[in-house]
Amino acid sequence: MADLAKRVALVTGGSRGIGRAIAISLAEAGAAVAVNYREKAAEAEAVAGAIRAEGGKAIAVQADVSRADEVARLIAAVDRELGPVDVLVNNAGVGLVRGVDELTEADFDLTVAVNLKSVFLCTQAVIPGMRTRRWGRIVNISSGAARGAGGVGPHYNASKAGMEGMTRGYAARLVKDGITVNAVAPSLIETDMVKQGVASSPARIPLGRFGTPDECALIVMMLVRNAYMTGQTVALSGGMSFL
Repeated sequence: MADLAKRVALVTGGSRGIGRAIAISLAEAGAAVAVNYREKAAEAEAVAGAIRAEGGKAIAVQADVSRADEVARLIAAVDRELGPVDVLVNNAGVGLVRGVDELTEADFDLTVAVNLKSVFLCTQAVIPGMRTRRWGRIVNISSGAARGAGGVGPHYNASKAGMEGMTRGYAARLVKDGITVNAVAPSLIETDMVKQGVASSPARIPLGRFGTPDECALIVMMLVRNAYMTGQTVALSGGMSFL
């Protein structure tokens, strides 16, 4: 498929897990893909290299997307190397597992900066160009913790709930500009964060297994391809919850 040919996509936190699967899916659909990372340079380069090996166009770009100056540098680099961003997937996140009694102000501030502020910074940075071209897709990777108890902590719940509120707020204000904004809320996907800190087994999932990054990517691609759907959050939970 090449339905995203001539489009440029940016996936924040794209070096592994869900971000990696999304980046590869976007490339398979014809998009040129920027794989953003903060520290995992080798893994991000491997994702970009895998895309190029299949004939696609991709680059890996380092940036801490919780900082405005680094987001500006990131967007400029993508524009210079690939072109202006048409598809933004806000996937960068941190999940510091903390109990209520051990949760600190520093934990809270870091979680909100990485999980929520980054969405604001990256979205603000790409809106002008999307408005000019009258086409844009923004997908935010939330979590079932936005609406449920979750296993990480209240700081994580707050950051993801804020992301979903921001999704609706931007969607309402950008719909007439040809820009859709949606979110995906996965629960217990088979990633390092889940298996090493949140759930060692899928016992409490009605479906009986963890979700996969590729299953998350399928939902993202559905949202990118759908011009009529905006302001929505799609849950992906194996039957644990229903929105």
